[in-house]
Amino acid sequence: MFEIHQLKPTRRAFLGLAAAGLAASSIASRASAEKVQTKARIVVVGAGAAGTAMANRLVQRLDGAEITIVDGRADHLYQPGLSLVAAGLKPSSYTVSRTTDWLPREVKLVAEAAAAIDPVAKTVTTAGGTTLAYDFLVVAPGLMLDHDAIEGFSLNLVGKNGIGALYAGPAYAALTWQAASKFTAEGGVGLFTRPETEMKCAGAPLKHTFLIEDMASRSVGKGKFEMHYAAPQGALFGVPIVSEKVRMLFGQRGIATHMGHTLKAIDADRKRATFSRAEKDGTTSMIEMDYDYIHVIPPQRAPDVIRQSGLSWADKWTDQGWVEVDQKTLRHLRYPEIFAIGDVAGVPKGKTAASVKWQVPVVEDYLVAAIEGRDGTLSYDGYTSCPLITRVGRAMLVEFDYNNNLVPSFPGIIAPLEELWISWLMKEVALKATYNAMLRGKA
Repeated sequence: MFEIHQLKPTRRAFLGLAAAGLAASSIASRASAEKVQTKARIVVVGAGAAGTAMANRLVQRLDGAEITIVDGRADHLYQPGLSLVAAGLKPSSYTVSRTTDWLPREVKLVAEAAAAIDPVAKTVTTAGGTTLAYDFLVVAPGLMLDHDAIEGFSLNLVGKNGIGALYAGPAYAALTWQAASKFTAEGGVGLFTRPETEMKCAGAPLKHTFLIEDMASRSVGKGKFEMHYAAPQGALFGVPIVSEKVRMLFGQRGIATHMGHTLKAIDADRKRATFSRAEKDGTTSMIEMDYDYIHVIPPQRAPDVIRQSGLSWADKWTDQGWVEVDQKTLRHLRYPEIFAIGDVAGVPKGKTAASVKWQVPVVEDYLVAAIEGRDGTLSYDGYTSCPLITRVGRAMLVEFDYNNNLVPSFPGIIAPLEELWISWLMKEVALKATYNAMLRGKA
């Protein structure tokens, strides 16, 4: 594991800055904290970051509401930490806690997966056959990883024959480091991919690429390894100015890019990956690329319970099933008593934990307003944050909105497109504390 030196003298000052920002945002977001009397039945599907934060905030806003959260997972995962685990910088336990650790006693937990949603009857049915009626529904089940879409791949391959897949969870992130560390020590050809679909934290593929290149440079040394980044998109990042910065950094560090490449299959025994490649004439061709280490990120889609419920968009993301909501209010366009937050929301951006921090107060505002018979006033502008790690000890704190405008939280202190140690600390130290406060409904 790499160590970071010459950071401790300034760490305390940085944490003070982060705490001050957290306190300010908490005060601003709780400006209207007077409790509302209601007997409303509110069901939250999903106890991840979005669902848990939502349940906690509703408990603090409402008096007498019946709030139920539905999720069969015993563990809560701090998913922003998976990229650190997959680079050997944190143990897998760093990302794991108990679901019940974050839920207030006023919230009823139904520890079963949601199996069906009937938006007309206003019911949620669980895998165990329990039917819950609701007056308001918040869907926040996260997303599913479609590993079966990649021929020849299965999770039992992770950690073997040079295969990594950090998105699959803490154990697989640790196995990813097992495979990646062999590459950093021995060299060879590293192949890094991302899916054609929308995905959670689109910066994660880049972070992993940057980190493994940095570690290989320090270990086996330059000239003894190759780095290749293959992606279906035409740009390295969805925000043009950030994409250009990444392109420049890739060029400086010798990371070859292969745009228009979609991973279709892997041959684990031969260590060979097959891609469909978009050609200039509009056709596609199939090409093969050999590797010593490959990082696989599968297509990502809404869970089956969402795609089968009639809540998804009918005219976009049809292969992915994201929930049809207004991008500013996160309210369903056909069922006004339903809201979607987190990864499952069908909005142009926002599949990060930092986005959830800004989405949840908006949904809270409109839900409480509906209970009171008035209109909400807040608006989600697409805020998305990505502490884009570029080296061990360096990162760019990239924050942007629906319009691809950079919206830095610390203007004049943290420059968004500079590789800074303070941005690294934001990811490595401060982010988890902010995340935990968000889960408690305090930020």
